[in-house]
Amino acid sequence: MQDFARASALYGFDTLTAEYGLSYTELLRDVGLPENILDNLQGFVSYRAFLEVLQLGASRSGDPLFGLTLGLRQGVSIFGPILYLLNNARTVGDALRELEQYFHLHMGAARVEISRYGDRMQLVYRVLDPTQPGLSQGAELALGVGSKLLQTLMGDNWTPHPMLLEHAPQAPLQAYRNLLGVSPQFDSDTTALLLKPEELDFPLSQADPVLHQLIRQHLDNMQRLTDLELPGYVSNLLRDLLPQGRVTVDQVAECMAMSRRTLQRRLNDSGTTFQTVLNETRQKMAQRYLRDSHLQVTQLSDLLGYSDLSAFSRAFTRWFGVPPSRWADVRSSASKV
Repeated sequence: MQDFARASALYGFDTLTAEYGLSYTELLRDVGLPENILDNLQGFVSYRAFLEVLQLGASRSGDPLFGLTLGLRQGVSIFGPILYLLNNARTVGDALRELEQYFHLHMGAARVEISRYGDRMQLVYRVLDPTQPGLSQGAELALGVGSKLLQTLMGDNWTPHPMLLEHAPQAPLQAYRNLLGVSPQFDSDTTALLLKPEELDFPLSQADPVLHQLIRQHLDNMQRLTDLELPGYVSNLLRDLLPQGRVTVDQVAECMAMSRRTLQRRLNDSGTTFQTVLNETRQKMAQRYLRDSHLQVTQLSDLLGYSDLSAFSRAFTRWFGVPPSRWADVRSSASKV
């Protein structure tokens, strides 16, 4: 399962939690996310942890619409380069179809789909693993973002759109109307925003065909990294993922929207292997932490994604020629370099 989302999915989390008198770093830490995750919004977080921190925010703030409020605050800012593509599409329908095509670059754990819903069209948000706790907070955040996206694309043509949610109301209906301008239809068979078919034909005033093509090429290139670029990209991805737990080739391949076999083949074509990139990345991270931090050995083991302290000890000895028990000596030497 592609249990990943860009850290931009938590954009504004620090500001909103502060309004409730909460510490966002404490909330992140309590669900196992790095406290500095918001410093790199193009990094990755576990989608499960993303849902957990939304649920925790709702619980500790006493606001059951925490996720929805955050999504409305975030709006289109979370999409990064995808937003520029959407803004320069020819019509609203073209923009939404491109969101469907490229959404996996923003979030691997869910899909966006455009399809018919009776006499309407629906913009569906579909989580690939529907068994995860906290889905209601994530779904409402997604619809908040979707509502702001339609408002941005449609401009003067925009009015509050009907919404479908698979869960029961988490607050009085008036609270939803106050935030959205409409009351969603709950206990539905899907999570979606509904549009009139003719709304898909609305032209976008900012559309620039030349810029649109350039951005599309850029996003396509993100999906077609050259073999020389691939090891570096995988290493950067590992730096984001390792502090969140043990990382496998399957997880990284899914995060990159390719099969395990394809990733391994392309790394082999570039003259390396996944295990080699993983080992080199861990060693470089260890060197940086030795130089710049005061972490304990067990903390360093966790940050490098080792679930077994003995495996970390063997790797540490291989890298630095001494066991972790002599870490203080290594650290002293490293500080002199």
